[in-house]
Amino acid sequence: MSAASLDLAGGAADASGETRSIPEPRRSGTQIKQPASTLEVAYEACLVDSYAPERADLRGLYEKAKEAQWNAKSALPWETDVDPEAENMPNQLIPIFGSSVWDRLDKKTELPRLRRHATSYLLSNFLHGEQGALMATAQIVSAAPSADAKLYAATQVMDEARHVEAYDRYLREKVEMVYPVSPYLKTLLDEILTERRWDMKYLGMQILVEGLALAAFGLLSQTANEPLVKEIVRMIMIDEARHVAFGVMTLRGAYDDMTEGELRDREDFIVESSRLMRDRFLMQEVWENLDLPVEECLEVTKTSPIMLTFQSLLFSKIVPNVKRLGLLTPRVRKGFEELRVIQYETWDASA
Repeated sequence: MSAASLDLAGGAADASGETRSIPEPRRSGTQIKQPASTLEVAYEACLVDSYAPERADLRGLYEKAKEAQWNAKSALPWETDVDPEAENMPNQLIPIFGSSVWDRLDKKTELPRLRRHATSYLLSNFLHGEQGALMATAQIVSAAPSADAKLYAATQVMDEARHVEAYDRYLREKVEMVYPVSPYLKTLLDEILTERRWDMKYLGMQILVEGLALAAFGLLSQTANEPLVKEIVRMIMIDEARHVAFGVMTLRGAYDDMTEGELRDREDFIVESSRLMRDRFLMQEVWENLDLPVEECLEVTKTSPIMLTFQSLLFSKIVPNVKRLGLLTPRVRKGFEELRVIQYETWDASA
């Protein structure tokens, strides 16, 4: 058994969980330390005895990944001036937009503050998800059963480190506020990182978490008004498409001969993980920190047509890829129907 330290606490949350602005961004040399949480993880590490290429598709993806590496420090326009309280992302993406709570906001003082918190919450959870992906992919390097998969997974570890760097710098220097990880996302990442079975790590991270991220980043790249975050998301999307493709390539055919009990574990995992990913965008912590009526805001968030559409679109990459892997079984189909995302089964996964 090996132990891994998982720090998903967020850079600007105090002991009570309340968020605060970071007084000095990273460029000043000031860093805010938080205690790391620790998970006991156990999984089988696979040592291969053959290094010759066996899968042309995986080796091709490995070559593509090597050529596509980019430097977050030099490839992004960090000199861009960002007003964290401007409408950097459309107001419509704030879950309470158009509601009676929204109408009661002071548009000169409360709305700018809400924009900053909403942006911080969204990007902070992308940041925490990228750290989870960094750690999960490092595990996949060890657990992958072939040299082809190990080599590609090693490039993804570098990708995820770059994504953590980019989101962390943007939050510290431009937004100057970092939210702690959503409890729903934390639960899902814990399950993936402590999972013993290699295919479940792939399924959880490469198909579900990365699939949702790819769809979310696609929406933001099309709707964001702030040029720096738009470019960050665009660059990361290029990497994420490879990550999802890696999961599909590796897992294709893996579930064809599984027993009913083994398959049921995967079905349950897909449905429960999908519910957790949907609920990570409820923003309860934002409503609490801004002293807004929490229950009213949650009810609006759960029933808002705009948010329901947004949450649904996040599954546009997941559902077709689950189908491609032969896992869109009657039980999974029922779960997707309850989440109102089954319509994406006919979409092109494009990854």
